[in-house]
Amino acid sequence: MNNKTIISIIVILLVYFGLSTFGGHTGRMIMLPLILFVTFLHELGHALGALITGGEVVGFVINGDGSGKTTTAGGMASIIIMGGYIGSAILGNLMFYIGAKKEKWASPTLYFVAVMMIVISIVWFTSLFTTTFLILFSVALLALARWTHFDQSIVMFLGLASIIYIIQDFNVGPTSDLAAYADLFVLIPANVWMYVWLIIVLALFVLNIRMIFKKNKEAVEVNY
Repeated sequence: MNNKTIISIIVILLVYFGLSTFGGHTGRMIMLPLILFVTFLHELGHALGALITGGEVVGFVINGDGSGKTTTAGGMASIIIMGGYIGSAILGNLMFYIGAKKEKWASPTLYFVAVMMIVISIVWFTSLFTTTFLILFSVALLALARWTHFDQSIVMFLGLASIIYIIQDFNVGPTSDLAAYADLFVLIPANVWMYVWLIIVLALFVLNIRMIFKKNKEAVEVNY
């Protein structure tokens, strides 16, 4: 990891915590697109959980207050439910890793995410707000990828900020998912699953950080 990347991470952390901690209502409004993007990742995690276990997606909703709902048919309920929280953390870590270590992948990543949002807004159309947000966000990503040199910083910001938000939101965001999981595994209550999922997400984040620094250490040793 070079000094530029380290500085970028520090700036991202300062911006994120500055807006979320001291920004008040204005800060939340500025962060709203990010919150909705995290919701998108969460619902996408549910959707992917359904698809990879043989199910299908019936509805895909993102609400203006940051909540969301994915309706599926078939598939493995345990994977689909867990896919929201754990899946969004995996996707966030992947974007953070690309932004921190794979500069050449940054622009293609923005294009891929933008195209995926547009496709989802059409194929899984459920609400006008969801489709409007997905299209507007995708247009912004396409513009950033095409006409700026901030693609790596944007991917890193979206990934790292999403991870932090997911960790902070562990006892609020996945409430309905936790309740559904507790109903599925009746012997283990929701508050236990809450901490199990949090530990998994924290472990993924730590592993990601270690991978980033380990790769950098190997690169330095080769140079010497």
